[in-house]
Amino acid sequence: MQIWVDADACPVVVKDILYRAAQRWQRSTTLVANQMLRTPPSPFIRAVQVPRGFDVADDYIVQKACAGDLVITGDIPLASLVLAKGAFALNPRGEHYTIETIGERLAMRDMMDELRSQGVDTGGPATFSQSDRRAFGNALDKLMMTWSRKGT
Repeated sequence: MQIWVDADACPVVVKDILYRAAQRWQRSTTLVANQMLRTPPSPFIRAVQVPRGFDVADDYIVQKACAGDLVITGDIPLASLVLAKGAFALNPRGEHYTIETIGERLAMRDMMDELRSQGVDTGGPATFSQSDRRAFGNALDKLMMTWSRKGT
C-alpha cells in the first residue's frame, strides 16, 4: 500500500503526522503539489512537483494510485475518482470517504458551489482544530494497523 497526499491544501500538522507514520510503518508516502515541498530525509517519503494548473495534482494522483492505496485529500471529486479505482480516501480531518457516502458528498459540494456562484455567502470550512488533528491521527493509525495485520 502506497500513501498519496494531495499536498497543496493539506495542513502542515497533517503532513507532520504522515511523515512520522511513514517512518513508523515504513510505508511509501508521496506528496503531490504544484509547488516545491520540503520533506524530511527518508527512504519512505518523497515529494512530486507537478506543473501549475487546474486539477494537475489531482490528475497525477488518479493516474498513479492503485487499488488498496490510501489517498489523503479534502477534494471530494478526487476522492470519488480514487474510490472508483479501489483506493481508500481519507480527508485531513479524519473522515473516511466511501463508495456508499461519496455520492451524497458530491451532491452537497455541487449544491454549495451553485449557491456561491449565485452570490450566497456559504461560509468556509471550520478552522483546523486539535480535535481534527486527533481524529486524523486516530483514523490513520487504525488504517495502518489494519493493513499491517493484512500484510499489505
